[in-house]
Amino acid sequence: MRSKRPLREPVRDAPGPKLKNYITPAGLQRLKDEHRFLMTRERPAVTQIVAWAAANGDRSENADYLYGKRRLRQIDSRIRFLSKRIDAAEVIDPAAPRPGSAATRVFFGATVTYRNASGDAHVVSIVGTDEVDLNRRYISWMSPLARALMKSSPGDRVVLRAPKQTEHLEILRVEYASIPVDPFVEPPGAESARS
Repeated sequence: MRSKRPLREPVRDAPGPKLKNYITPAGLQRLKDEHRFLMTRERPAVTQIVAWAAANGDRSENADYLYGKRRLRQIDSRIRFLSKRIDAAEVIDPAAPRPGSAATRVFFGATVTYRNASGDAHVVSIVGTDEVDLNRRYISWMSPLARALMKSSPGDRVVLRAPKQTEHLEILRVEYASIPVDPFVEPPGAESARS
């Protein structure tokens, strides 16, 4: 049975504590750059195309108009997503000095060297969910591996419980240094590039 709320009313977020969006300064800058690009260049360019297409007459069979409207919805959705991520951001600089034992324990922003059960050494950096880059071994602070490593120190042994297996890891080194994040690059084929 349908609730008594009107059909067109937007669905509200559930009340409760908001999930923190831990992020490095470079990661936040990339989100802001993408937001600025969409607001100042891409959206106005697409809006101009839609206005031109609408002026051409019959909108029901006008591909420029239909594609443009769909693209505007996608851009607006991405802008809303980025706005929420930026508003919820808690910036943590991995290069900032840490007091006492926190300098040798694994927290957000740490670059961790660990050894698995077969003796292979691996290096991962713990970053925000918007900065994950598996090619560079940047993992989310919410990933099973990062959760297993959290609060450990060199010499500690931790247990990684993955969906298909359980693995024992030994922490070799924990360091805090700047984690480079690729800057935002205008995507190929952007409407603003064609103008």
